[in-house]
Amino acid sequence: MKLVILSFLLGCYVYQAQAQSDEIWFYILAKDTLTIPFNHENKLAEYVGNDPILERIFDSKEIIQFKKTYVVNQLGSRETTYFVRTSSKTLLNDLLQEAPHIFVTGQLLLGSEKRIFEPNDYGLTSRIGENKGWQVELDYLDFLGLPKAWYYTTGRKEVMLGISDAYVDTTNTEFKDKFKVFRKSHDTKSHGSSVAAIAAAQGDNAYGLPGVCYDCSIGTTSYGDFRWFRQLMELSHDGIRVINCSWVVSHYYESAQDSINKMFDNGTIIVAGSGNSNWTKTKGKHLYYPASYDHVISVSTGMYKYENPKDNLLYEENGSPYVENIKGYVGRTAGFVDKDIDKAIKIYGVSIATLNEAVDLLAPSVGVVSFGNFLRTGELKYGTYQGTSISTPFVTGTIGLMFSLCPCLPVDEVESILKITSWNIDSIEVNKPYKGMYGAGMLQTGDAVELVYQLYNEKETAYIDHQDFSRWDFKLTAYSKEVVIKDQKFTDRATFNLKAKNKIVIEPNTVLSPGRNGKISLSVDPRLEKPCDLILRDPSIMEND
Repeated sequence: MKLVILSFLLGCYVYQAQAQSDEIWFYILAKDTLTIPFNHENKLAEYVGNDPILERIFDSKEIIQFKKTYVVNQLGSRETTYFVRTSSKTLLNDLLQEAPHIFVTGQLLLGSEKRIFEPNDYGLTSRIGENKGWQVELDYLDFLGLPKAWYYTTGRKEVMLGISDAYVDTTNTEFKDKFKVFRKSHDTKSHGSSVAAIAAAQGDNAYGLPGVCYDCSIGTTSYGDFRWFRQLMELSHDGIRVINCSWVVSHYYESAQDSINKMFDNGTIIVAGSGNSNWTKTKGKHLYYPASYDHVISVSTGMYKYENPKDNLLYEENGSPYVENIKGYVGRTAGFVDKDIDKAIKIYGVSIATLNEAVDLLAPSVGVVSFGNFLRTGELKYGTYQGTSISTPFVTGTIGLMFSLCPCLPVDEVESILKITSWNIDSIEVNKPYKGMYGAGMLQTGDAVELVYQLYNEKETAYIDHQDFSRWDFKLTAYSKEVVIKDQKFTDRATFNLKAKNKIVIEPNTVLSPGRNGKISLSVDPRLEKPCDLILRDPSIMEND
């Protein structure tokens, strides 16, 4: 009987994944913000408006989904963009040709663009998700590529994320039935709840908003004992593989470094905020801990939202122009030379969170929905400060997804994957004064999880591309069909150790030129045996790729 049930479930998975890949997906831009009404209560969407032309078009087509979305796209105005799923290959063209009084242009989504999954509480930028949670913009999760990551995994209960922080409200719907409290903490304006929600608030529960690794469990403890980190050691001994530390201290302790080394050897990664002291105070010279210890991933804050500076042009009370939350900037705000919007832009140092040579990655904080504020006041607000406490759990949750997908992923390869898949922001002019102080760039969760999938799938090609590393040690093991390295640089002090089971392809614009303190080692060994199988959200994904 059990075999019959299992076969039925697998059959459902295959049907769902295959159906998604066979559907026609597109965005279509309307002329104004008037709603185009559809009833989605049944299996197929039904047009319930009164435009006779639309009635005729839609009556002859099979519409799976037709909904407004605020997701960033190439069409222009997000306020008038609709996302459509259909079986009809002609629907987009029919709407543009026969209803020009309503629609302006469209964009087909092809191939990998359809490899996404969204829970039913994904907010206003949702596409395939039902959006039954808070009506808020989670565009920062779009920027990180969470829908792509969730296509492969949404986390697993067996993977517990450690949160060393203030009190977390375990009675809230987002945290029920997924908690283990190791040591109790005091409450600090819901700081702990905010951090835990970003990392692993329950998703697909028609409430609130999803955390990064939303099907992962959470283990909480207090913070302190800065010389020995006994609280963190306790989590590591219990099998927790990643621990979030959204707090800092100013002093280095050799004993603390020894504890971190022991946890790393035990398979546990510490992820910590770099600090909130701004650039005008630190000038990149001040180190905070635990972020700056070896074997800790140090996270600072980067901006994600507006593509171009003038997309968010603002003015101070005295009339001075400035911009805020510009995509890829290392600071929250920036002003114009001579207060002239046609001249060069410079980031305000006071709006830059702690940067230094120990920083590894950047992640969003400004524009992130404040779960803690909701718990305190009942109001939904977006963060307005460049706090690394908020940035850090995005990385922690990403690592949780990586371990959920691949339980045997070596602890000493996690940071390499995160950095290799990060978005390089060196070419952004305003960032150049801070180069070498903001790590590898902006976290890209979707790309990191996808690279894990590629490395551990014998049918896939794993790509290492579009980065420029002159330091750090990189280590990867690949069981994929091949590894392709292109538009990639490893120079100066960088070391890169790649072991592949099958083939390594080096394409043009690749520079492997380490200095005296660097090293490149590329090897192919057909005897490599994969130590575990991938655990996918939908087992049929591997069959359909």
